[in-house]
Amino acid sequence: MTPGPMALNFSETTSSEIFAQRLLQSNDDILPQVLAVAVAHLHAIIRELRPTQADWRKVIEFLTDVGHASDERRQEWVLLSDLLGASALVEEINSRRPKTATPNTVRGPFFRADVPQVASGGNISLDGVGEKLEVIGRVQDLDGDPVAGAEIITWQANAQGFYENQQPDLQPEFNLRGRFKTDDDGRFHYWTIKPCGYGVPDDGPVGKLLRQAGYPLSRPAHLQFMINAPGFETITTHIYDGSDPHLAEDAIFSVKPELVRTFERQGEGSWRVDLTFVMVRARQRTGA
Repeated sequence: MTPGPMALNFSETTSSEIFAQRLLQSNDDILPQVLAVAVAHLHAIIRELRPTQADWRKVIEFLTDVGHASDERRQEWVLLSDLLGASALVEEINSRRPKTATPNTVRGPFFRADVPQVASGGNISLDGVGEKLEVIGRVQDLDGDPVAGAEIITWQANAQGFYENQQPDLQPEFNLRGRFKTDDDGRFHYWTIKPCGYGVPDDGPVGKLLRQAGYPLSRPAHLQFMINAPGFETITTHIYDGSDPHLAEDAIFSVKPELVRTFERQGEGSWRVDLTFVMVRARQRTGA
């Protein structure tokens, strides 16, 4: 009887190769490829840094803490992805658009999909705390034609830099959140309060780790938007206050020149910002 091929011995140089050989190979499933690449990089990091058993246990404890810190109101895993630049890189790879189109940014950990509809001209500041901000916007295509009936979801931090789902006992439900529809001319209009920049939450394991490493955790003042319309690619993006001093060190790598706007003072305690969002038609899928 002819013996089978000799199995490789597990060692520093063969570890990732042995793992890859054990995976079930399938032309229809990308998972084995993804796992093989991920493990190869992980093993390369371990070989380079050469952690002790105690060091590796700290890594496992950190990942465990991230899981424990995540719940229906707080997504610590999303925060970790955002602060490591992974979320921004995925957006860059998958959201290539013409220069005149509005670029995507990361959605972040504070998004809520269950936002109520608000009438045009309504006020999404339910507690009235902060300086008034009038938002006037238009959604159009690459040719400048209006996108009527587009759905716009907006969310933002309050004047102290906190989102409503960070302070469920201090802010009204759905404070500074709203859902709007554009009119026949692609326009929308609402009132809110001028947002404040803030520090990324550092009371959880992700923030504590990066703070300890000396990583800047500032987020410049911004409004966030998700815009959907039939036949168009969804826009998920930020609009930044051009006067914020932390634009150059945004913790989640989302500041782009075309997303920085001037918030114009209209009087004592009142501001206005005019926005134009440019949508790209969805690519036609080919094949069965």
